[in-house]
Amino acid sequence: MMNSTQVSHFVLAAYVDTGLLKYVYFLIVLCVYVFIVGANVFLIVVICVNRSLHEPMYMFLCSLFVNELYGSTGLFPLLLVQILSDLHSVPASLCFLQIFCVYSYGSVEFWSLALLSYDRYVAICDPLQYQTRMTPRRTGLLVLLTWFYPVVVNSVSVSLNSALQLCGNVITKVYCDHHAVVKLLCSAADAAVSNVSGLVVSFHFIVLPLALILFSYLRILQVCLSGCKQSRAKALSTCTPHLASLINFCFGACFEILQSRFDMSSVPPALRVFLSLYFLACPPVFNPLMYGLNLSRIRTSCKKLISQVVY
Repeated sequence: MMNSTQVSHFVLAAYVDTGLLKYVYFLIVLCVYVFIVGANVFLIVVICVNRSLHEPMYMFLCSLFVNELYGSTGLFPLLLVQILSDLHSVPASLCFLQIFCVYSYGSVEFWSLALLSYDRYVAICDPLQYQTRMTPRRTGLLVLLTWFYPVVVNSVSVSLNSALQLCGNVITKVYCDHHAVVKLLCSAADAAVSNVSGLVVSFHFIVLPLALILFSYLRILQVCLSGCKQSRAKALSTCTPHLASLINFCFGACFEILQSRFDMSSVPPALRVFLSLYFLACPPVFNPLMYGLNLSRIRTSCKKLISQVVY
């Protein structure tokens, strides 16, 4: 029996030998990562330096953009190294660190999207009480909880799982994944406990925020159906980026959950790799474009900042 203290490294078995094409893949992935960093940092700076954007919705967006940087940094640097590597092995400590980053990123992402939907619910359904309900102090507290709670829970979860006994070190993915490590557990009892704890964590970071999102948008829909054409248009213009961002992230998360829980051997390997990376790589690319182009105040602030830098 091999326990976790004897597993010094994990092997990422989803990589295949692509010859000289690996340099093309490296450049493509590097360009995507540079775009993610540049776009998200730029929007964070725009929101921070423009005092007119120091409102709850834009503070929640700023938190979302910081999380995009955090999640992509937990993935891309190691991914770039592995693309050029011939061994595809990762130290055990680095692997568990990546698992923590990936799952805390997903947890913060869901709750950030939930806060954005709740903010729009209050603004559209109870506009007269918006300033009293979404005070700067409450906004800051919500952002703090959005980060603190997932970080603490995922830290405990990863720490406990890293101490369990493993009977292998081969992960059939291009990055370290919690469920892939659970499959390597020696004890069926440990695997059952780990799966139950995973379901509890999923309830807190998937089911609860989705319930809040569903409640918020059902109430917004009620207001839209009962209101005038002008109010419907205004509500749709502010909610469209949030809904698009939510659908995009849920699309990727669903594929990742399905791939982790069910046999996907019939799916081509290249497609499996793409779908496993979708929820980590696409939202950080998609969200800055969606919010930067669709929210007029952010778009105007971006133009002003660019003009000040250029001139």
